[in-house]
Amino acid sequence: MGEEKPKSAGVWPTVKPFVNGGASGMLATCVIQPVDMIKVRIQLGQGSAADVTKTMLKNEGVGAFYKGLSAGLLRQATYTTARLGSFKMLTNKAIEANDGKPLPLYQKALCGLTAGAIGACVGSPADLALIRMQADATLPAAQRRNYTNAFHALYRIVADEGVLALWKGAGPTVVRAMALNMGMLASYDQSVEFFKDSLGFGEGATVLGASSVSGFFAAACSLPFDYVKTQIQKMQPDAEGKYPYTGSMDCAMKTLKAGGPFKFYTGFPVYCVRIAPHVMMTWIFLNQIQKFEKSIGL
Repeated sequence: MGEEKPKSAGVWPTVKPFVNGGASGMLATCVIQPVDMIKVRIQLGQGSAADVTKTMLKNEGVGAFYKGLSAGLLRQATYTTARLGSFKMLTNKAIEANDGKPLPLYQKALCGLTAGAIGACVGSPADLALIRMQADATLPAAQRRNYTNAFHALYRIVADEGVLALWKGAGPTVVRAMALNMGMLASYDQSVEFFKDSLGFGEGATVLGASSVSGFFAAACSLPFDYVKTQIQKMQPDAEGKYPYTGSMDCAMKTLKAGGPFKFYTGFPVYCVRIAPHVMMTWIFLNQIQKFEKSIGL
């Protein structure tokens, strides 16, 4: 009998990592959105997690926790689609160049850095819309933008500030995404190898353990950059039209001078609680999507 012919490449194998990545990120966002909202409010100086939760429930109702969900989903559909898809492609190419051998950690980190930068460039407009929608209720009534959804926010930003304003704060967004994805993607792949090959864990325990490690490193690496990014994206001009920061470096230096290095880790417990479960659920959803696809022959 002759050898079985390989399946034709087609389009699906190429787009599959992107589709799976975006879908897993969007599912995770639906669960994490309330915690993300609390994290943003803490970074904007609204108090502790308990204070923010009580104030939001009292003044805005339960629906406030899901304000910006449309922007969050749009962000995952762009950012996570691009970063997870490109990471898979980059690591596959690197493995081919490495004669099929597992990649060393530094090569995984480089792939993660690159994938993070690609994803951030694609997802920056949706990220800006998300931050503004979440911060809107903290502004005085006269300064509120009152966006109704993500697409309305994007339309208003372009109409009022120009197309390039969609990438306002893109510099710190890209740097933050590079740090987060270096921690998230490289540590996950490395942990999968360790739990499966060295400890002999089963698939479920491997995914759970590796995703937990991935979530911790993603949070630890990215929070300082996330703090600066949030401050840049939500800043408003004063009465003279001047912004409080001229750029991300100026924001970082003023923050360091005013509050010391730990100021960058404002809201770290909530941020870690938000980032780690989101990362974990992204990997878990991705694993389940891949298992489902195998079961139906995709």
